[in-house]
Amino acid sequence: MPASRSPEKRRPSLFWPLAAIVVPLMGLIARIRITGAEKLPREGAFVLAPNHYSELDPIIVAVAVWRIGRAPRFMAKESLFKIPVVGWILRKTGMIPVARSSSASAAKQTMKQSAELVEHGRGVIVYPEGTLTRDPDLWPMRGKSGAVRLALADGIPLIPMAQWGTQAIMGRYQKGLSLWPLRKPITVVIGDPVDVSDLRERAGEQAALNEATTRLMNAITALLEEIRDEKAPAERWNPASHGQKETGRLDS
Repeated sequence: MPASRSPEKRRPSLFWPLAAIVVPLMGLIARIRITGAEKLPREGAFVLAPNHYSELDPIIVAVAVWRIGRAPRFMAKESLFKIPVVGWILRKTGMIPVARSSSASAAKQTMKQSAELVEHGRGVIVYPEGTLTRDPDLWPMRGKSGAVRLALADGIPLIPMAQWGTQAIMGRYQKGLSLWPLRKPITVVIGDPVDVSDLRERAGEQAALNEATTRLMNAITALLEEIRDEKAPAERWNPASHGQKETGRLDS
């Protein structure tokens, strides 16, 4: 773990009271072990891309990122920003709204969001799968291009993350938490930044976005294989080929 907190964590913000409540509470529920904390930049922009298989994942990831020393900001549906209180909290904590839009306006929005991350030295957490994995064994499924679009726009570090153990507390589509026994172990591993520098000049091409997304999903899967000590399926799960509709996605 870093020896000292990052500047954004030292600076008073709404994250302080939120963390004062959430971090101790999660400490009672889960024992989160973090490996590779030094690979998350102490300062400046980053795009952190974790795997996603439980509704509790965002809380686990947020606590891990806060413990490392950075403020956990997510991409959130634009409609959430219109909800009283919730919208205010999202805006005050610098969460990033995502709107359904045409390809042209989406590209423009991505450029703006990427530039703002660099300008303010902020990181953002983006689930590249866009929703909970449909893979029967909870391996990462086919990724979408939201995370890599942000990273490619301004050369922001694209960092893979894998976590495992959350399913013992809240399984996929489970209603409620399985709290007993308390402090169930969860392992979080952060990997080396995914090198997509050779694709920046072609960031507007679908082939380049597909290649960057494949590299990212391969990196996330490799980290999860390390945690689980087993090999993922040779072919990544694709909901489209299994007649499944993808819902709740936050990127494209």
